[in-house]
Amino acid sequence: MENPKFEFYTRPNGHNEFKEFLDNLKTVEKQKLVSVIAKTQKFGLQVAARQMWIKKISDGIFELRTTGSNIQRGLYFHADGSHHVITHGFTKKTQKTPVSELNHAKELRKEYYENLGGN
Repeated sequence: MENPKFEFYTRPNGHNEFKEFLDNLKTVEKQKLVSVIAKTQKFGLQVAARQMWIKKISDGIFELRTTGSNIQRGLYFHADGSHHVITHGFTKKTQKTPVSELNHAKELRKEYYENLGGN
């Protein structure tokens, strides 16, 4: 199986919420999250899941995870083939992923398919 390729989703309004989230992080936090994406692309989803870099959190929505004092998350979905789309990111402050973040990822996934005709 081909290793995953991640894309940051740019909305029709021009916002790329994940990139905006990264740009607002402290350098070390940004590097951690970018590193998790790079390692997942390099080693594949099975290794990433075993290493706890990624986790399925709901109906087709997954999270990229960093650990430490400030826990960053990037939410993504599988588009097709090896193509995965990161919808947005947030700083996790509770044990469970907030429903609002999950719902936002689902809305962005729906928007993605509506605007790209599923490609």
